[in-house]
Amino acid sequence: MAGHSKWANIQHRKGRQDEKRGKIWTRIIREITVAARAGGGDLGINPRLRLAVEKAKAANMPADRIKYNIDKATGNAEGVNYEEIRYEGYGIGGAAILLDTMTDNRVRTVAEVRYAFNRNGGNMGTEGSVVFQFKHCGQLIYAPGSDEDKIMEVALDAGADDVITDDDGAVEVITAVTDFEAVKAALDAAGLVAAVAGVTMRPENTVELSAEDAERMQKLLDVLEDLDDVQEVYHNAAL
Repeated sequence: MAGHSKWANIQHRKGRQDEKRGKIWTRIIREITVAARAGGGDLGINPRLRLAVEKAKAANMPADRIKYNIDKATGNAEGVNYEEIRYEGYGIGGAAILLDTMTDNRVRTVAEVRYAFNRNGGNMGTEGSVVFQFKHCGQLIYAPGSDEDKIMEVALDAGADDVITDDDGAVEVITAVTDFEAVKAALDAAGLVAAVAGVTMRPENTVELSAEDAERMQKLLDVLEDLDDVQEVYHNAAL
């Protein structure tokens, strides 16, 4: 199955993340904290925590810091209690945007999110206004030039829902959330290590933007990603 090009967007985002590793670590620590408090500190029975720890390792977070934050979360030590809140809105050209946040002050967070939307050509939406345009799923993305046939064979045998070749040659594997870890493990074992792997909100359809509108949309996305309380930004713009 063919899909839109997304490799350039992935590389852009990775470059920005490399520039602000400290902020990335902060977001991962929040995710570890919430996951450990919700499901316990045992990686064997807490899939959300396993994914958070994988993110931490991929971001080169030291093992002792990972362990410290798990122990802190599960030991009920004094610290910040984060609340998970999802915001929905519209970007340039009516493109849909989802923001997953973790905050200790929802009044501050919603004000910052609304301000970012309003100042950069977007609009906040009501709950449920755009989330139906996204699918909660597992996603693995392989760089252009990867062995598409081998990826497809291994992924589908392991239970993946679909394998998509994007316009730029990147290969995308889509799984049910519950099957993500098994499919990823099978691909890793076959020597097929994804450039991007995780559970995500994947857009069902994309909105095409002109070059000028795409630039404005990217600026809005960058501003939203830079907000301290924002963990993830999902959108359906084909930039």
